[in-house]
Amino acid sequence: MTDTLERVLVLIPTYNEKDSLPGVLARVRESQPRVDVLVLDDNSPDGTGALADRIAAADPQVRVLHRPGKEGLGPAYLAGFAWAREHGYDAVVEMDADGSHQPEQLGRLLGAAEHADVVIGSRWVPGGATHNWPHRRNALSRGANLYTRAALGVPVRDATAGYRVYRTSALAQMDLDGVASQGYCFQVDLTLRAVDRGLRVVEVPIDFVEREIGSSKMDGTIVREALARVTLWGVQRRSAQVAGIARRAGRVTSSGATWHELTD
Repeated sequence: MTDTLERVLVLIPTYNEKDSLPGVLARVRESQPRVDVLVLDDNSPDGTGALADRIAAADPQVRVLHRPGKEGLGPAYLAGFAWAREHGYDAVVEMDADGSHQPEQLGRLLGAAEHADVVIGSRWVPGGATHNWPHRRNALSRGANLYTRAALGVPVRDATAGYRVYRTSALAQMDLDGVASQGYCFQVDLTLRAVDRGLRVVEVPIDFVEREIGSSKMDGTIVREALARVTLWGVQRRSAQVAGIARRAGRVTSSGATWHELTD
């Protein structure tokens, strides 16, 4: 696969990001002047949506999608994916509004996307790093990704990462109507769907920088949702694997195959 991405849309979900959004938009437009941007605002009480409208009025490559209220990261991105496909984009980028995903590194993700269906900006592959992150957040992220790999068997080191590129042709294969995940579990959900459908997923090292403005949206509810869903998916996958082995055993035991041969 080597297809140039002619039309790229950067999706930036916002909720109370008035102070950080202008700088992030300026950095995106400076580092990648050809891409368009869609701000997905969940009716921010601090006026982020109105500010985004003013920026869009002055820049035809910036658009704003106003949503009725705070519904979580997953629904915001799903709305952005639908908008991108409806408007004929070749690829979408997931990017935070707080500056933790550095727009200056977007070029390397887009370069990798010319040879992949999904590109993940990874903190946990060689060359990746986090900066100014508390020890607890580092440990939580590393632990969550280790658990995800063990439970789901996905060959991805940073399945929770939020800096990504998806080809819209890949999104069309991922049954997005079945996605119910909120928060950061959404990233694991889409990673799993991509891997299960045989899409080419590539991880590119990035430098993740802790936000300097505003506060993190991470809370206990998000962590609990991710733990519960990943555990459930893991149990379902292991059960399906065992059921598959049992079916194979029932078909071939009469031929003298051993259990070891069936499970190799």
